[in-house]
Amino acid sequence: MILGMGAPELLVILLVTLVIFGPKNLPKLGSALGQTVKSVREGMEEGDAAAAEKVKSEVSEASTEVQTASSQKKSCPKCGAEVDADAAFCSHCGAKID
Repeated sequence: MILGMGAPELLVILLVTLVIFGPKNLPKLGSALGQTVKSVREGMEEGDAAAAEKVKSEVSEASTEVQTASSQKKSCPKCGAEVDADAAFCSHCGAKID
């Protein structure tokens, strides 16, 4: 099966193409179709590479943000829970953060 079509459908398409373009133009048509498929595949591969690079950069940025956020934490003096650096009170026990 190619593109969800079985052998009978492909045979009908081939016969219609042969009738429309004639047997002399069929090799040219096949060559043009092959080049088109090749360029589409190459374009898809380039798109995949670009998408992968974009994802890598986004992951890197997110990792940097997480590291920055985690470095801006401190511990509650009463219960030891991790709280934001700018927090005035512990979100776990309610103790005042100095």
